[in-house]
Amino acid sequence: MRIGVPMETRPGERLVAASPASVAGLIKLGYEVVVERGAGTHAAFLDHQYEEAGATLGTAAEAWGADVVTCVNAPGDAQVAALAEGATLVSMMAPQSNPALLDALNGRDVTALALDAVPRISRAQAIDVLSTLSNVAGYRAVIEAAEQYGGMFTGQVTAAGKTTPATVFIIGAGVAGLAAIGAASSLGAQVRAFDVRPEVAEQIESMGGTFVHAPEAQQEISADGYAKPLTEEQQAAAMRVYAAEAAKADVVITTALVRGTAPTTITADMVAGMRPGSVIVDLAASGGGNCELTEPGEVVVSDNGVTVVGYTDLTSRMPRHTSQLFGTNIVHLMALVTPAKDGTLVLDLEDPVQRGMTVTHGGEIMWPPPPVNVSAAPASSGPPAPTAEELAEKARLDAEAAVARQRRRNWLYGAGAVASLLLLAFADSATVAHLTVFALAVIVGFYVISNVKHSLHTPLMAQTNAISGIILVGALLQIGSEDTLVATFAFIAASVASINIFGGFLVTYRMLGMFRKDAS
Repeated sequence: MRIGVPMETRPGERLVAASPASVAGLIKLGYEVVVERGAGTHAAFLDHQYEEAGATLGTAAEAWGADVVTCVNAPGDAQVAALAEGATLVSMMAPQSNPALLDALNGRDVTALALDAVPRISRAQAIDVLSTLSNVAGYRAVIEAAEQYGGMFTGQVTAAGKTTPATVFIIGAGVAGLAAIGAASSLGAQVRAFDVRPEVAEQIESMGGTFVHAPEAQQEISADGYAKPLTEEQQAAAMRVYAAEAAKADVVITTALVRGTAPTTITADMVAGMRPGSVIVDLAASGGGNCELTEPGEVVVSDNGVTVVGYTDLTSRMPRHTSQLFGTNIVHLMALVTPAKDGTLVLDLEDPVQRGMTVTHGGEIMWPPPPVNVSAAPASSGPPAPTAEELAEKARLDAEAAVARQRRRNWLYGAGAVASLLLLAFADSATVAHLTVFALAVIVGFYVISNVKHSLHTPLMAQTNAISGIILVGALLQIGSEDTLVATFAFIAASVASINIFGGFLVTYRMLGMFRKDAS
């Protein structure tokens, strides 16, 4: 089968659905690929690069007339008419708000796979173009904010004085929000972020941001693992957080977009309370905007000097890497629907991923798809829960066993104390001094080691290897002693130290082997 990659027809679009690298991936799956001449020029992919990757250059008609057509944006009427009867179209389509397109595609018996309808489940992450685009948009939002801000994000200390770092407040910690947090942090800004989902606090902090704690404004998690809708009180509390943080911020980036619709998170009054020269970048401008002053596609300045950026083409402003990542998503999708890697597309509608993104097929409109079964907790397949009588009997037996263990331990402690007293009573002063140092070292070592965090066990093991080496050298020097007691202790010390050294190096070698690039 032949895959066509046409030039995007949306005005101003700089993206392309395949890079030369992704074309090579499609060819490895057994497909022939035809790329419209000039399709990748705006993304810095030249025609000869596609040819070197194995593609054939063709006209728009040849690309749109292929067996499988992949593009970034939904096709217009002219492009739908150019599709071959029974062809497969792979693109973003916004099926929930574009029924006319679905009717037109179905009228030509086209199998349409909507990339923006991929189920949001773990197995589908490799083909999730929305996450890809959100990641790029979050990064680009920080670039746009830095340009409009007119100041440095990082703090500077110079002979001419010092500048304070910019304060960036980010609303939402999804893919776009986390990308923005990482980009702003890398530029040296002080980043604060809020999300109504309390479980994302660790993700925010891992990207270099500070999580704004506001328990009264955050969602509760229901028994099935999904977040409950915000109550009126929680919504009001969230708005208070937005107002307070926006007033202190130099840059605010909003990312809230729910099924294509943007809820209001920054009101006109909040903008009026911000400092002159502050910047708002509204990533939800395509859905109407999170800020009440947002003009989609435009940059506006409020009466108090706050710049509101409402660009809707942030991903197109970084066409090279966006197209590269988008094309990789397409390769992963085609690998899913080409199980034999023979260049033949085989659609499996029993697969929830493929079914979820199939909007037309076989002369039937298949949108909306059936819900994907997601369980917050896997069903237990273990043995039945014990009864109250069984639990009580188990507790009684455990208590008796604990008493017996304590009794044996006390006897051992007592015997050890008696043996130590006898040894000290008949030993000379030098031996008593050595044994005292040994006993104190055991006690101190026990309390030190027992309080070491698990994450430090590996470097601690390397240190104990070095200490064991010192012990081994000392023991070897004493093994030839004429004193039988000294020679005996020296032999025991040499044996234990050797075990520790060789065992430690063996474990270290195995652990280092796990990080070798050629490790299987």
